[in-house]
Amino acid sequence: MCTDLLLVDTDGVILTKRKAEKVVGWAKNHYLSSCLLPSIKGERLHLPRESLEIAISRVKEQETLSRKPSQNLKNLAKDEYESNFVSAVVPPGEIGVRFDDIGALEDVKRALNELVILPMRRPELFSHGNLLRPCKGILLFGPPGTGKTLLAKALATEAGANFISITGSTLTSKWFGDAEKLTKALFSFASKLAPVIIFVDEVDSLLGARGGSFEHEATRRMRNEFMAAWDGLRSKDSQRILILGATNRPFDLDDAVIRRLPRRIYVDLPDAENRMKILRIFLAQENLEPGFQFGKLSHATEGYSGSDLKNLCIAAAYRPVQELLEDEKKESRSDVSPVLRPLNLDDFIQSKAKVGPSISYDASSMNELRKWNEQYGEGGSRRKSPFGF
Repeated sequence: MCTDLLLVDTDGVILTKRKAEKVVGWAKNHYLSSCLLPSIKGERLHLPRESLEIAISRVKEQETLSRKPSQNLKNLAKDEYESNFVSAVVPPGEIGVRFDDIGALEDVKRALNELVILPMRRPELFSHGNLLRPCKGILLFGPPGTGKTLLAKALATEAGANFISITGSTLTSKWFGDAEKLTKALFSFASKLAPVIIFVDEVDSLLGARGGSFEHEATRRMRNEFMAAWDGLRSKDSQRILILGATNRPFDLDDAVIRRLPRRIYVDLPDAENRMKILRIFLAQENLEPGFQFGKLSHATEGYSGSDLKNLCIAAAYRPVQELLEDEKKESRSDVSPVLRPLNLDDFIQSKAKVGPSISYDASSMNELRKWNEQYGEGGSRRKSPFGF
């Protein structure tokens, strides 16, 4: 519900039913992620004019991007090796995820805005002196399910950059020498698409510590080629290409890789306040009982990651369905129109027996992550040197 709906500027946008649903959904996400106590009148969410205008501006932006003549990526690829990455490229207007859609991690989003979005959108600010240069390597590390991949996609959208996602299997081949050629092709093809973010998911599997007894010769050569090409990027500040790695096991990375990822950001499990923001976004379009107690639910889900919270919400949403089916079976009537009751807090509490946190906060892996963050991460408390720095 929005009382200012007639005042909202929709100039240039024809609101079809599908577009209107998008606008309402995005406006809800924006409002619920930015407001801890949303306005509810007559059991309806009251959306402010500002949230609706932001949502409509996103529709305008998407339409502008879709009207631009899309580049023929196949024509950009100079050989069969570069052609392997054509299908992996996602233009910024087609990713469909923005920072507003992520209901937590405000500190991480702020850091990424400073390190990536600003240099890509305002390159002229980073063309003076020798110290102020765009960052060429960032590592997102933390427990599984905390939104590292979602952050990477939203970052590409916000920065207006093409997005290429690769894994260890992307750069491997059964033919000798092909892995190095594929690695060279990745960087040469990316340079034609700049600004571009090369997202390396599970970066420890691709660029783990070298020198192990089980390391294959082809894998070692591919890693060496990757880091050599990466160094080439770092020497060309004009090329707006970022290597963004994500991992659950940063302690398995090679030391040379850690050096090439100067900014290492810890993506931790959400606290109670951030769990509430995540839950509000997941449940924005669901039928909830009036006065649903988000605060109690957020405190009851200690140790849950964002992914765990989504799974919990899905499990809770099944409970009204199961009850309706049981009632129909008892009454042996199928002619009654199915009306699901609203979700209540008890649905979520009961569903916790089925969906628990995927990782214990005090598990050894969590302790290792915290120690690694202390030593190498952005938020770690460094031991002061004898010089007092």
